[in-house]
Amino acid sequence: MNSTILVIEDNEQNMYMMTFMLKKHGYQVLQARDGKSGIELARREQPDLILLDMQLPVVDGYEVARRLRTLPETRNIPIVGVSSYAMVGDQEKALTAGCDGYFEKPIDPVRFMQEIEKHLGG
Repeated sequence: MNSTILVIEDNEQNMYMMTFMLKKHGYQVLQARDGKSGIELARREQPDLILLDMQLPVVDGYEVARRLRTLPETRNIPIVGVSSYAMVGDQEKALTAGCDGYFEKPIDPVRFMQEIEKHLGG
């Protein structure tokens, strides 16, 4: 069975690129455009991995990670934070909020897939 990855990302180009790379590597992809719908989709579908943009409308990525960690149905799903506004301390902030990993945009396709496989135990 192919792993399912939920991408929570509000930027169309980033969503397209991540989805394209994941599908090319055989993953099923779910998409959410804001934090609130991302939480709802994660609860309903229980994906194998969540890619979470940290700068989201409605509910930001840090709050999404915190909420997902409190819900029984999502608390054990690996979350990888993604940010294009990487400042000193952002990675620590994402990990403290509940992310299991973190990388910065622009996305390096090789490193991106290595990070995905690492969190899926591949």
